[in-house]
Amino acid sequence: MTLSVCIICFNEERNIKRCLESSTWADEIVVVDSMSQDGTVAIAREYTDKVYQRRWCGYTNQKNFALSKVTGDWVLSIDADEKISHGLRHEIREEIEKGHAKDGYTMPRLSFYQGRWIKHSGFYPDRQLRLFKRNKGYWVGMRVHERVHVNGEVGTLRNNLLHYPYDGTISGQLQTVDRFSTLLAQNIFEEGKRYSPLLLLLRPPFKFIEVYFFRLGFLDGLPGFIIALTSAYALFVRYVKLRELANRVGNRHLSS
Repeated sequence: MTLSVCIICFNEERNIKRCLESSTWADEIVVVDSMSQDGTVAIAREYTDKVYQRRWCGYTNQKNFALSKVTGDWVLSIDADEKISHGLRHEIREEIEKGHAKDGYTMPRLSFYQGRWIKHSGFYPDRQLRLFKRNKGYWVGMRVHERVHVNGEVGTLRNNLLHYPYDGTISGQLQTVDRFSTLLAQNIFEEGKRYSPLLLLLRPPFKFIEVYFFRLGFLDGLPGFIIALTSAYALFVRYVKLRELANRVGNRHLSS
């Protein structure tokens, strides 16, 4: 059985080498770059000749385009800020060689943030369906939080996919919050949901309580507190942006 690794990326020169190094054992590596302006493409071409540049068309569309370029029997889709652990590598090889292998597999994802591995706070086990038979799976979803749909039975893997989000910093996380909250607010608005002052007031503090206490964020030390606080902030920003969409708030339509 052959395995193809799929990666989509944009301006990931700080991360992609680590990602590609962990993928060299695969039979094929396919990289789809969204017109990066840094050294991402040059680094990718050191590891594979299957590097495609394509303007950004959304997560789902871009990942399905990458999927259309693979030739392996199996596909492992990873992001540029992820790394395949040695344990996961061996487990994948063993699993896909089985005669009774499932059609797809989820795997736990372990994130490194603020200088430590985060094992609580809703960050772990964060199971991701990333391994699937090429003819059995494809990506679905709206602007964000895309996922793989598998036509068949899905199994589970034990070993971790390693994740290095936000460059490990609060600045990187806040940039992601700003970008994703816009996309999520647009999704929610198109689904017919509207802003509510009650949700704006109540959901963020409850989110902090959920992450820090119920999801044991306090066991992650100070990073757990930071994650709980930024999780609450992310909800707050999302509802503010939903209000802006509903009320067409902004100054662009005003004349000076």
